[in-house]
Amino acid sequence: MTWALRRLVLAPAVIGLTVLVWVTLPLWLILAALSPVVARVLPGMWRVLRVGWVAILYLTCESLLLVVLFGLWLASGFGWRIRSPYFAGIHYDLVQGVLVVFFREARRVLRLQVVTDGPAPDQHPDTPILVCCRHAGPGDSFTLMYALMHWYRREPRVVLKDTLAWDPAIDVLLRRIPARFISSEPREGEDIETQISALASQLDDNDAFVIFPEGGNFTPQRRERAIAKLRSLGLERMAVRAEAMIHVIAPRPGGFLAALDAAPEADVVMVAHTGLDHLLTIGDVWRELPVDKRITMRWWEVPREEIPAGREERIEWLFEWWARIDAWIAENRPEELPSGRS
Repeated sequence: MTWALRRLVLAPAVIGLTVLVWVTLPLWLILAALSPVVARVLPGMWRVLRVGWVAILYLTCESLLLVVLFGLWLASGFGWRIRSPYFAGIHYDLVQGVLVVFFREARRVLRLQVVTDGPAPDQHPDTPILVCCRHAGPGDSFTLMYALMHWYRREPRVVLKDTLAWDPAIDVLLRRIPARFISSEPREGEDIETQISALASQLDDNDAFVIFPEGGNFTPQRRERAIAKLRSLGLERMAVRAEAMIHVIAPRPGGFLAALDAAPEADVVMVAHTGLDHLLTIGDVWRELPVDKRITMRWWEVPREEIPAGREERIEWLFEWWARIDAWIAENRPEELPSGRS
């Protein structure tokens, strides 16, 4: 029933809303230009227009993607060959194209700069990689996917929360290429580590398996809950270590360790970023527009031979890396760009 709601109701509704927005767009622009209320609320910042344009762009990309995905389903023999290597390549090209268009325009409108630091994950293009990323702030997943696909020519395999399947294009697209929607509260009989292991196995040379060990975007509340959970499990030493990490959530090692075991040929790339991590709510984003920030992405490449072999040693190793990422974030707080704000 949930599947039918997403595919048969939500997807057509998104396309219909996009058409309605574009048809009525001139009217809204005229009202925005003439309204004295808008002029008083938005002196010099034009937040509504900025947010509105990014929203329209997202809806447009979403709707066009849904139409193209439907066409590909027909062309594949009503889904018969949709997961073949040929159609998988087309779907990856679609993802990259949409990310390039949306990311570049959103970056321009929101006045963002993205810079990278450290060895990029294209140093060994013939080796698959496991990408272990900090999760914080809106848009970090988009930024990471954009970097992996557009800059480094990798084909990501992604583990993501099942709530993202309510986005119609994400739902359709990521069920045709290697990906897994994971529930934070799995039903009885669902083994998350087995699903992750299956996704991380048989990686190609240009594949990048992507996982966010924290399990969700950073918030102070989630950080406290993670610490409390460690204590409830009797892991006092790990809880103390998690308390010492201010800017990250204690990692959940199970999924990442399953990926390590499933892909013994892959190196590991640790990724941290800072710049938008203080934007935790829609209200935070609204107050900051235009953002005028520089996002810094830090990459650390870890050769396979440097990773411990035992499970307990690997958990210790992962916590040590998370402490290192926490220290890096503390030293690289968001940098304000020159702004024309009044």
